[in-house]
Amino acid sequence: MKLKRFLLFLFIGAIAVVLAACGGTEDEAESNGSAEGGELEGTVEIDGSGTVYPLMSRLAEEYMVNEQMGVSVEVSRAGTSAGFERFLAEDGTDFNDASREIKDEELARAEELGIEVKELKVALDGLTIVTHPENDWATEMTPEQIIGIFLGEYTNWSDIAPSWPDEPINTYGPNENHGTYEFFYETILEEQDLRDDVNLQQEYSTLVTLISEDVNSIGFFGFGYYVNNQDKVKAVHVDFGNGPVEPTLDTIAEDGEYADFTRPVFTYLNVNNAKEKPQVLDYAIYVMKEARNFAGETGFAPISDEEADALVEELEALR
Repeated sequence: MKLKRFLLFLFIGAIAVVLAACGGTEDEAESNGSAEGGELEGTVEIDGSGTVYPLMSRLAEEYMVNEQMGVSVEVSRAGTSAGFERFLAEDGTDFNDASREIKDEELARAEELGIEVKELKVALDGLTIVTHPENDWATEMTPEQIIGIFLGEYTNWSDIAPSWPDEPINTYGPNENHGTYEFFYETILEEQDLRDDVNLQQEYSTLVTLISEDVNSIGFFGFGYYVNNQDKVKAVHVDFGNGPVEPTLDTIAEDGEYADFTRPVFTYLNVNNAKEKPQVLDYAIYVMKEARNFAGETGFAPISDEEADALVEELEALR
């Protein structure tokens, strides 16, 4: 009888040890962002480009609803440069969306902090020059005319063509926090100073409103903001030398008709965080697999399958 009780005690003790070990494994998995059955938990923090924001927020929504309901993907839009400040910091964000490439000084900051950064090209954007819907004169322009306006070489519309109104040209654009401003300043204007009276704004919605209320306005921002506000602004067709080209998903391409005003847009991944937090890496892989499917509806042209697949393979190697 004593022997039976002793054996029963050993059996119960063994079960308790097994259950404790299983519980420890589950706790450890949850702390690393993973859970039983391949489900993930935790947060993914993203900031940066207001231009890239519509695409990234759409991907985040799909991911949380259809892929990993236990993961919260938080997307902000401080602007490319302001976003890099948050990204390149102790306990910084996991991703920074950018409408320009990372700068040398930003890479130096990453190295100083010991942050490994990976560039992920997610789509193509067409810089779009927009005017008031009632502007029926400046419907087609050359890059030289557009540049001349923003450098202050033309102050009235009639300075460009005598048949155009003898009215002042009012200029608008995103402010220095945005990669779109930097692309316009560095690539289009070749680092020549903008005229002093350009009305620069942090919020793209504010820009759309200002341009839509000023018949003598002209401004610039990403194609997506134009597409979603065609009732409020009009796109200028740009003549690069072979006739005027309308910015569309078909013409926006690095080797297409709108190539001179086309730029890649990115998200930058903190690889350190991706290695430590499975949900961050999983989301990065999801973005590169699915961005092509959501590019068009958010105002971007997709990158090639070959480019996307190569990046997915590189990310998979981090697992």
